[in-house]
Amino acid sequence: MGLASLLPMAAPAFTARPELPASAATLSARPTQPAAAAPYALTPERRALLDTIRFAEGTWTGGADEGYRMIYGGSLVERLDQHPQITVRRRYTSAAAGAYQFLPGTWNAVARQLGLTTFAPHNQDQAALHLVRRRGALDQFDRNGLTPGVLAKLAPEWASLPTMAGFSYYGQPVKRREDLMAFYRTALSRHQRQS
Repeated sequence: MGLASLLPMAAPAFTARPELPASAATLSARPTQPAAAAPYALTPERRALLDTIRFAEGTWTGGADEGYRMIYGGSLVERLDQHPQITVRRRYTSAAAGAYQFLPGTWNAVARQLGLTTFAPHNQDQAALHLVRRRGALDQFDRNGLTPGVLAKLAPEWASLPTMAGFSYYGQPVKRREDLMAFYRTALSRHQRQS
């Protein structure tokens, strides 16, 4: 999940919004190039990193775009015009949503900083890369690829990524470093072939 995306059951929750009807425009496939200039280039390496974060967060869904519509707990929303802000209470309480399980506050802050006007897949990708950069891991990743150090820098942002000790920064379920590295290598090979 995203930064502190899972809260104890007793924590106050965001107000849930009812789902709105779908429109063809909000469910269209992710364009290869967003309409506005994207601040972060999507190299094969960065695409593989984003795929790996989705894999860790449980939104990979075989690479299908439905992961961009996923809220905490696995349900899908129909519209991506804005962060859905739907709170789900399970083992934890969370309003995390999207491919990278953004909390509403995290999404709103990054969307303002980057000028993102929708929760569309290409905007979620840009926001995730912005969080990687903000954690001080993007330059290191661009130089050295996915390393245990990069994963550890991202662990405070995504609880499913391991710290250097191999545990979640938040004490939540975490993916094994070996599994993440293997997934990354496979994703990188796929993206390099597609380039």
